[in-house]
Amino acid sequence: MNTLVQGYLAPTNDFHLNYGPKSMLSESSSSPVPTNVDESSSSSSSSSEGESFKENDHSDAILKFISQMLMEEEDLENKPCMLHDCLALQATEKSLFDVLNNNINRDENIDSPNSEISSVDGFVESNNWSHNNEKKNRYRDDISFMQEQRSNKHLALNVAESEPLEMYDNVLLCSSSDRTMQTYVGSEQIRVKKKSQQKRGRPKGSNKQGIVKEVVDLRSLLMQCAQAVASFDCRTVNDLLVRIRHHSSPQGDGMERTAHYFANALEARLAGTGTASYAAFISKRISAAEILKAYKTFITACPFKKMSNLLANRTINKLASNATTLHIIDFGILYGYQWPCLIQALSERAGGPPMLRITGIDFPQPGFRPADRVEDTGRRLKNYCKRFRVPFEYNAIAQKWETIKLEDLKIEDNEFVVVNSLYRLHNVADETVMVNSPRDSVLNLIKRINPDMFIHGVINGTYNTPFFVTRFRETMFHFSSMFDMFEATIPREDPNRILFEQQVFGKDAMNIIACEGTERIERPETYKQWQVRNVRAGFRQVPLDREIVKYVRSKVKREYHKDFSVDEDGKWMLQGWKGRVIKAISCWQPSNK
Repeated sequence: MNTLVQGYLAPTNDFHLNYGPKSMLSESSSSPVPTNVDESSSSSSSSSEGESFKENDHSDAILKFISQMLMEEEDLENKPCMLHDCLALQATEKSLFDVLNNNINRDENIDSPNSEISSVDGFVESNNWSHNNEKKNRYRDDISFMQEQRSNKHLALNVAESEPLEMYDNVLLCSSSDRTMQTYVGSEQIRVKKKSQQKRGRPKGSNKQGIVKEVVDLRSLLMQCAQAVASFDCRTVNDLLVRIRHHSSPQGDGMERTAHYFANALEARLAGTGTASYAAFISKRISAAEILKAYKTFITACPFKKMSNLLANRTINKLASNATTLHIIDFGILYGYQWPCLIQALSERAGGPPMLRITGIDFPQPGFRPADRVEDTGRRLKNYCKRFRVPFEYNAIAQKWETIKLEDLKIEDNEFVVVNSLYRLHNVADETVMVNSPRDSVLNLIKRINPDMFIHGVINGTYNTPFFVTRFRETMFHFSSMFDMFEATIPREDPNRILFEQQVFGKDAMNIIACEGTERIERPETYKQWQVRNVRAGFRQVPLDREIVKYVRSKVKREYHKDFSVDEDGKWMLQGWKGRVIKAISCWQPSNK
């Protein structure tokens, strides 16, 4: 259950995102897009209110918490990452059930790729998959996956449960000084910009032919390939994949990397092996330690996670300033990255810290101990609280979120209750998968909790449509932004960047493009769609704290690449890259409060 858990570079092939204004290449457009901050407000936020926030800025605690885990927990090298296991378990759950019951044909006509026939812009998408080959491939792959899970079960029993008690001061003590992010610029960027003028992957030709480079629009080739996959034009798909693979690479520029992983997903969809290919990310046995290192690179280069934590934690700390007991119910806790910052802030409270109770919720892991790693998170947080002398209680829950009952949460009287869910509710199925939407069931549970505050962070995704070609296009817009963001901030040869792109971006793209029905678990909605859903569930939106938002905005402008943006819309704080909104966060209360 891992959460999964930048400089400037224009997108290759003159590819401009069609959400928000196009990125400008002149120095005059160096401010993030969009933004509503003028120079006076920016300077004041960095002086008056900015100085007061600096003293208690513990946003770097997330990095130090990860460093602590990597230094102290040697068994992380033997543990698979949490997010891979729990999400792949959900994705393969239905197919494994079919294999065990010799019932591969069950529900083929309900919410499956075979029933998906749609028309988009006059193009008929016929997604009638080749049944016989799919059954054979899925049967073989599911058997292999079950054998892999048996080895996981044995591994789970042998993992050491004890953790070193020695704490490292240089890791745990968070500095209050502002450290400006070192943006990646220089020779690597110059080389990338010149790359479009060079021949790529070809032997030198004769002088008669001259030096001629084929001009390729990878975005257009990918769209043509997606349309051919939708209509099962195998010959066209194969021809296009040859061209795409010739001009793409996992070590290339941002668009070339996008094309590489999308080509893999298209190939898997055509072959009917999407679920097996998605599950194969687990069989590579990427350890939790490797993923943690890659994730640390991601949150260092990108402000999305740190700034979301900063906004959420400051909001909680301010609202619960008079509480004697603070109970946080975290849907999607993973490794608990968010809470070291808050724990350190609580320890500095005048009059002493409150009792901190955390209920950590995540999906179950495969093996005999489904809650093992959620409990590991509690042990880490307990040690962190001991270090900062914050009274602490922890309750671990590892099950499908829609099956959780109110009594499982152990809510007590006279405690300040906060429900927190940042960027994980999109992994819960919606009404397009099941008649009784598990997503709405979780929101209804949160409403019954009657929290003092519900903090909700969402991935602003438009790629949850059932129409494949439309979904593919929106997925390409989203992930090309993410790859471009890395291209502008991290060297191409950085191994942590390559691993993160493969194990997070590549894995998610595989699930979105190659899987359908219950097997497709990446189902984001836009923040406006979530707003409608939350209101329908009985919540009312609470305005964001203006000072906190100003501080977040000034911090991003001061410490990160100029093309990151922080904006507000309808009481949501939006974070984006080159005008495209990537993530959004907001605060809610039950309408009866």
